[in-house]
Amino acid sequence: MSGGELVRTALFDAHHERGGNLVDFHGFELPIWYSSMMEEHINTRENAGLFDVSHMGFFKFSGAGVREWMDGIGTQKASLIGPGRCAYTHFLDDNGIIIDDMIFCVVSETEILGVPNASMIEHMLNWFNQHLTEGITIENLSDQTSILALQGPKSPQILATILGESNVVNHFKGQKIQPNDLGITGWIQGTGYTGERGVEIFVPNDQVRTLWDALLDDGGHGISPVGLGARDTLRMEKGFLLSGQDFCAATLTDDTNLMRDSGETFVPFGLNMDHEFIGRHRVASTKDAHQSGKGARWLGLKVLDKGPFPRIGHAVMRGDEVIGTVTSGGPSPSLGKVGIALAYLEGVEIGEEVLIAPNPRRTLRAVIVRPPFI
Repeated sequence: MSGGELVRTALFDAHHERGGNLVDFHGFELPIWYSSMMEEHINTRENAGLFDVSHMGFFKFSGAGVREWMDGIGTQKASLIGPGRCAYTHFLDDNGIIIDDMIFCVVSETEILGVPNASMIEHMLNWFNQHLTEGITIENLSDQTSILALQGPKSPQILATILGESNVVNHFKGQKIQPNDLGITGWIQGTGYTGERGVEIFVPNDQVRTLWDALLDDGGHGISPVGLGARDTLRMEKGFLLSGQDFCAATLTDDTNLMRDSGETFVPFGLNMDHEFIGRHRVASTKDAHQSGKGARWLGLKVLDKGPFPRIGHAVMRGDEVIGTVTSGGPSPSLGKVGIALAYLEGVEIGEEVLIAPNPRRTLRAVIVRPPFI
């Protein structure tokens, strides 16, 4: 979308009225912060934050055997996921490189709802269409759907106040929005991108302003609107992948550092090797390499020195040898603004001390950790 007119979500006016600092985010005009990234981050960890994530996609997959169909194209074994449950998966190309990741929810034995990443909606729609089998259909509901993410330890109380106890869903569970005083309809699921208790709420565009205002004005419990800045630091602290930055489809980048498979991401969920799926051979090879102490893994780095925060592209070094490149980095508000980073590293151990080079003249000591950082 870059280079053209920016896309505005149905909440554009609401963001402006609440003081949102709006920026170009992959072609969408969205708030980077309202008060400050630091305040919004801490408040989400301690109370609750509300995010407009309507730039994300929303797909509906339908047909008899839809879970078994998804088994064949994704790293998660969807046929094991029962109705009303959500799960995380990767989709790989024929060479085993990650194209995109996605949280999906099994609505019934014949329907699945999925949330592709914002910049990948058209790419993934085309990819899914190329892999449809007889009886399976896909519907793109992205343009007609707004998505709110209510995140934080106080989110269940806020949700109960605004939409009623019947809409307080458990972690990685999903359901149709039950009747409520606001007349809000749609879908709700206990997922999010912060590592906190929370939900994502999918509603028609003409209902989202009503829900947004009610949650912020009547929800109580210290809730605040949150921008993309804190969304990024929150997910980094929990070690969640960012599409296009921590991995990228081989057809969309020349950076081999970002052409990775599910084994290299070292994510302890979303991968089930007990079934055949596109690209499985490379993942199996990576896991075999890990068993013998070889192969790259996506690991965390906690900075020990004061100095510039690590950022994408910074070299990770052992002495004078470059052993990796930072894919995500910045301050950790929850740790008092300590620098943290994520990188693909090979031949290292948890607890080992290495160097991050923010520029050619400076290095910072960092210790290797396994995410999450908090």
